[in-house]
Amino acid sequence: MARTPVEEMTPDELASFAKEIVVRKLSERAHSRSDLAQALVKKQVPEGVVEATLAKFEAAGLIDDEDFARSWVQARQRGKGLAPRALAMELRRKGVDDEISKEVLSELDPAAEVEAAHRLVQSRLRSMSRFDDTTKTRRLVGMLARKGYSPQLAFEVVRHELGAEAQALDSM
Repeated sequence: MARTPVEEMTPDELASFAKEIVVRKLSERAHSRSDLAQALVKKQVPEGVVEATLAKFEAAGLIDDEDFARSWVQARQRGKGLAPRALAMELRRKGVDDEISKEVLSELDPAAEVEAAHRLVQSRLRSMSRFDDTTKTRRLVGMLARKGYSPQLAFEVVRHELGAEAQALDSM
């Protein structure tokens, strides 16, 4: 069955269409308000209907950028090992307000960031045995930089892990 073009929909049909899009998106995973607004605009839903629909979902507690940001940050830090700087850029791309991002990122444990960097370097080191230490350092620091780690932290972690690798090889 073909859907009626958006231009020909009645106000009630438009509201129902917009609600259906938001429900479908939220059933997949959490989304920021901005993500949902973009999805509705992409489907040519008029701005007034977009705002009204999103306001209803916010009032019902189904759209909450702070909760979205918190769960996004936890998942991306755990899964990808991203540092706060990279997470802030991702949240900005998702349309999350900078104040919310700052608040959520301030809750991160700095020790967890260092631990994640160590895990990333350890896992990458396993496949780098054929390279000299200079090449390993360059590649590992580059990997951490792309994940948002500061140069100082990246060099400290890589230096520590290369030292631990050398000690392990010496003890064999």
